[in-house]
Amino acid sequence: MTWTAYNLAKTATQLGGGMAFLALFGLYYYQSSLIYPASLNDGHGYCATPDEYGMPYEAVKLTTSDGETLQCYSMKQDRKSPNYTNKTVLILSPNAGNIGHSLPIASIFYKKFGYNVFIYSYRGYGHSTGAPSEVGLKIDADTVLEYLSENDDQYHQSSIVLYGRSLGGAVAIYIAATKSANIDGMILENTFLSIPKTVPHIFPILKYITSFVHQKWDSESLLSSISPKLPILLLSARKDEIVPPQHMDEIYSQLPSDCKEIVEFENSSHNDTVLQESYWDTIHTFIRDKVNPIGF
Repeated sequence: MTWTAYNLAKTATQLGGGMAFLALFGLYYYQSSLIYPASLNDGHGYCATPDEYGMPYEAVKLTTSDGETLQCYSMKQDRKSPNYTNKTVLILSPNAGNIGHSLPIASIFYKKFGYNVFIYSYRGYGHSTGAPSEVGLKIDADTVLEYLSENDDQYHQSSIVLYGRSLGGAVAIYIAATKSANIDGMILENTFLSIPKTVPHIFPILKYITSFVHQKWDSESLLSSISPKLPILLLSARKDEIVPPQHMDEIYSQLPSDCKEIVEFENSSHNDTVLQESYWDTIHTFIRDKVNPIGF
């Protein structure tokens, strides 16, 4: 019996036998499908394109170091325009669905605010290949940052702002901690310290067995590695039913940034924060005033 199997059996005995063992077995071996519900909301079906929202775009396919293909949409502003901002928003999507579902948000950044926008589907989501995992999504992030910072002149010469919601916030923290030289601003909405610390909030009955969660996304351990020079905006739903709002408070507290702000939305839940009054004005003011364009 392997050590993992031994621990599963021991814990199951303590919890009451056969049914508990099956529950623990399912939690350990099938948690990826629970944590990454890529097929929800017709996630593998139809995926809208930016032109449906009046945005010119390029469909980009990136190949990761382990051979997966990422579905990406690249939406660039005209660099010759007198209104060109020289800023790019990298949208890091929340869980479930595909990048077509995030295009209304992309259109605000692109059409209303005038920023370049890049968005991609994590592996196993949308039309990207592979199966999602923490290790895999971090490889995806590395691949996208390499493309933006080395392989595309317009993006390479613009300021990159990370915009991560929920799971996308964990990806953003990973990028900011490991690729700080390539990032000029970060916006986090309703993200978590780690998945094990989030599980008891959603499933109180599982609070004693979070050690079996192997998709950890331990963002808390990465916060100290983020550059203190990076401007950061946190947007927190105070009635969040999925991520305890205290996680956002703790992230704010531990961030070493010299320029950080947390904005609380008292009557917002996890998925409706984007609809709150002042949400978009707050974001636009932050990018406009706190993120310097490259060359200035």
